[in-house]
Amino acid sequence: EVQLVESGGGLVQPGGSLRLSCAASGFTFISSTMSWFRQAPGKGLEWVSRIYSDGRTYYANSMKDRFTISRDNAQNTVYLQMTSLKPEDTAVYRCAIDGTRFMGQGTQVTVPS
Repeated sequence: EVQLVESGGGLVQPGGSLRLSCAASGFTFISSTMSWFRQAPGKGLEWVSRIYSDGRTYYANSMKDRFTISRDNAQNTVYLQMTSLKPEDTAVYRCAIDGTRFMGQGTQVTVPS
């Protein structure tokens, strides 16, 4: 059974940092492309970042200078380091296996204005 479990969210002041984790199981993580998405209140799902099995990374333009995606294949975990957080970053952040329907339940990040 595929499982994706996010953690690390919380309440952080503007300008602060958080590191999100996504623990994966039930599939071949080392060869899988992983992505982070987010969904702000009242808005649709927004792609944030992607990391390929070879370590290549891609980011949405509005986040590429502030967010860093990484993976630990030994731990079957993908991370999202977020810095210089803004109120508009408030959202539920979810990880997903690219090209599949599998997505975690998410972790809430709140940056008050």
